[in-house]
Amino acid sequence: MIKHAYQVAVPQAENVPLAPDAVGMNEHIAPAPRVSMQAFCETVETAAAVQAAGEDRRLVKAHVKIQMGGIKAAVEAYRASPTPNVILIEAENRADEILHGLDQLAEVCDAGTRVIVVGGINDVTFYRELTRRGVSDYLIAPVGTLDVVRAVCGLFSAPDAKPVGRIIAVVGAKGGVGASTIAHNIAWAIGRDLALDAVVTDLDLAFGTAGLDYNQDPPQGIADAVFSPDRIDTAFVDRLLSKCADHLSLLAAPATLDRVYDFGAEAFDSILDSLRTSIPCVVLDIPHQWSGWTKRLLVSADDILVVAGPDLANLRNAKNMVDLLRAARPNDHRPYYCLNQVGVPKRPEITPADFAKALEDQPLAVIPFEPQLFGTAANNGQMIAEVSSGHKTAEMFRQLAQILTGRTEAKRSRGSLLSPLLAKLMKRSS
Repeated sequence: MIKHAYQVAVPQAENVPLAPDAVGMNEHIAPAPRVSMQAFCETVETAAAVQAAGEDRRLVKAHVKIQMGGIKAAVEAYRASPTPNVILIEAENRADEILHGLDQLAEVCDAGTRVIVVGGINDVTFYRELTRRGVSDYLIAPVGTLDVVRAVCGLFSAPDAKPVGRIIAVVGAKGGVGASTIAHNIAWAIGRDLALDAVVTDLDLAFGTAGLDYNQDPPQGIADAVFSPDRIDTAFVDRLLSKCADHLSLLAAPATLDRVYDFGAEAFDSILDSLRTSIPCVVLDIPHQWSGWTKRLLVSADDILVVAGPDLANLRNAKNMVDLLRAARPNDHRPYYCLNQVGVPKRPEITPADFAKALEDQPLAVIPFEPQLFGTAANNGQMIAEVSSGHKTAEMFRQLAQILTGRTEAKRSRGSLLSPLLAKLMKRSS
């Protein structure tokens, strides 16, 4: 019955606005589990918002069905059939008619079903009557796509729990651009400088370098998880993690060629679901390849960083990736990108300004070519901050960590995150 649904808090003040706050695209919304949801709408606008929400990456596991007819259609539908995990009802009637309809729905509603109501009545007394009947959430019409996403996902998150499981995906626009090095240094900054518990997941199972970069040689890693999907739970994954620092762990790649690593699109879903439940930040080091599972990981990530070198192939690939991911993630902020290995002596390079024009966005960072610094770190199994904590490149990684974890906003103006360095590099290349 509806009365068993999760209860929401009742506003204390009579003038508390009931309309949901505007949801920024940078807000971290935990994805919903595999649930069934049915919406009964009265307007095409609400139906369109629910349809778009059902296509959002955070509801990719949910099965969403939409019907018209409002609360009367819902009551008729469930007289002879079981109710789903979530019912969304749009009601344009008067308050007493809505409450009467909910009472009728309660008579045919299964225990544990969550109910979300969309309506145009902004009245605290009415809201209290809804919560007294066990309605899980009430949204003021008109609703947008993210309003629906937040409401549905919020049903399955503890209201007082700290957000966990932010997924940051780092991928190279081309092989050899240093995307793994950047991913590992960002993760190090998240753990050491931001004191957030983080896990680096090395997804290049055949040739991954995370173990070398962190000077680790764990006997187990991500291969043990992906090839044993039936064993995956929090305890099992915890045993596979290798400690790199107080707040940083590694899920290492085997980096061996004794088997091939062909996976289905959903091969890593259960691993990431397990990590999300206990780790505030998960950094995915995604290899430069295009397959069902790499595309799925990128589309489902909370934040994406594309790493590109300053040449034409990188520019083309970065633009293709950013354009595809923007289309696949219409309710998220656009993917970030950065330029790496900029300023190689005597090498013709495409300028950061040209990248910004083609991608219609400034690079989040422009990392200069520093062979001595990066070579020393790589050969010693160290991070840049360990080799030279005060170096400007180490500061870049700290700032990237802050942006990718939502601790600070990226600057989207003409000046990028590191505009003084960008101006210097552009002057050098001219």
